[in-house]
Amino acid sequence: MATDSARTDEFEEHRGVLTGVAYRMLGRISDAEDVVQEAWLRWNVESRADVRVPRAYLVRITTRLAIDRLRQSRTRRETYVGPWLPEPVVTDFGPAVPDTAERAELADSVSLAVLVVLESLSPLERAVFVLREAFGFPFGEIATVLERSEASVRQLATRARRHVEERRPRYDVDPAERRDLTERFLAAAAGGDFDALLALLAPDVRLVGDSGGKAKAPLRVMVGADKVGRFFAAVGTEAAAFEVRLMELNGAPAALVLSDGRPELVLQLEVRDGAVETVYVIRNPDKLLGVSPMAPPLSD
Repeated sequence: MATDSARTDEFEEHRGVLTGVAYRMLGRISDAEDVVQEAWLRWNVESRADVRVPRAYLVRITTRLAIDRLRQSRTRRETYVGPWLPEPVVTDFGPAVPDTAERAELADSVSLAVLVVLESLSPLERAVFVLREAFGFPFGEIATVLERSEASVRQLATRARRHVEERRPRYDVDPAERRDLTERFLAAAAGGDFDALLALLAPDVRLVGDSGGKAKAPLRVMVGADKVGRFFAAVGTEAAAFEVRLMELNGAPAALVLSDGRPELVLQLEVRDGAVETVYVIRNPDKLLGVSPMAPPLSD
């Protein structure tokens, strides 16, 4: 029993990192947890006589399982109804990450905007990017994980980094400013105040709604301040009767809308130059199961 206990303790020591890798790979915490559970089953039954660094070994198993699942899920997403967004997660990097620069880097690596960009990478490119950029793994170690040469891993890293840099939003926004804009946006929407909404929106603002066809949300990306402003002025008054809580999701302030204590939707804003650049709305009920004020945070 002592051996079994020690094996369990060793795995649990690295569970946070494994979940973080799998979530960034897959964009869904439920899929990430499934992958980590499968990694645990393998860890629990396979011989580990040659394992010198358990963390590296477990990351290797988890990454390969995530790559396999990502390849399978891509086929399903081709038939997904409307825009696809990652599953939101509660984040709290806490006192373990006191440095502002490191905290910002971790938050950016799980932001909805970056995870959307990662969807356009190949599974191998995504694995290299996540392991290198989010977790700082050496190229040689990543090569071992993927069973590729270090030279090919460096090429994958270069392509992935270039692709992400070309498409990721570059907004250096103070969290307090983002929270303030979120509160003002919600107040204007709840009051049906189109002019107040228009004052907050960038001219080319985008509304990206993810319902999976299971709830009311735009089935196409909506573009333009007039369209987006009128949409929220119309629907915001209906949401005014619901409970709204501000919390940190995917490394940034977000609004969780509750109906009788159950999550109805998540709303998060991307901000640039003091104006709302993108509005993300997640209404697919399958993606809201793990989001609540009491949900355990994703941490690294």
